[in-house]
Amino acid sequence: MPSDTRILIVDDHEDTLYALESALAPLGYELGRATSGDEALKQVLRGQVGLLLLDVRMPGVSGLEVVRYMRRVEQTQHIPVILLTGFGADQELTTAAFALGVADLVLKPVDPWALRTKVRYLYDTHRRHLALQREVRRLRTLVREHTDAAPRPARLPHPDARVPSQRPMGAHAGELEKDRT
Repeated sequence: MPSDTRILIVDDHEDTLYALESALAPLGYELGRATSGDEALKQVLRGQVGLLLLDVRMPGVSGLEVVRYMRRVEQTQHIPVILLTGFGADQELTTAAFALGVADLVLKPVDPWALRTKVRYLYDTHRRHLALQREVRRLRTLVREHTDAAPRPARLPHPDARVPSQRPMGAHAGELEKDRT
C-alpha cells in the first residue's frame, strides 16, 4: 500500500472530526478529513484511502450514498468502511449498511478504545490484502516473462510411435496365416 494511503474521517461537524482524530492519533496512522460526501468521494477516487470512517447523515451526499458509489467502482469497492451514526440503531439503516458490505456501524458518541481496535484491525488487514495483490501481480509478471523468454522444447514423438508394430511391414492378415501353415 502506498505510504500516502491514510484513514479518511468524514463528518459534517468539526467537533466530531476533532474527537475522532484525537481517538485515532495514538495508532500513528496518517489521517485525512472531509466534511462532505462529495469531498470524501474525491479523496477516495484519488486512491489515497485505506479505510473510511463515514458519518451516515450529512447534507448533500449521505454516507450510504458514498458507500453505494464506492462499491460500484473497482478501485474502491474493497476499501473497508466504518459508518458512524448519532441517531441510534435503526434496523433499516443496519440492513442497508451491511448489504453494501460496510465493515461496522458505530454509534456516537464513540468509545475511543473500541474504535482504535476496530480501525487497527481493518486498516492493517486491508494493507496486507493489497500487499498480497501486489505480490501476486509481481509473480504473474515473472512467470509470464520466464515463459515468454524460455526456448520452446522440440516436439516429442507421440508415445505410441516408440512401440514396435505387432506385424511385419506390408504383411496382411491373410499373409500371416499362410506363413504359419
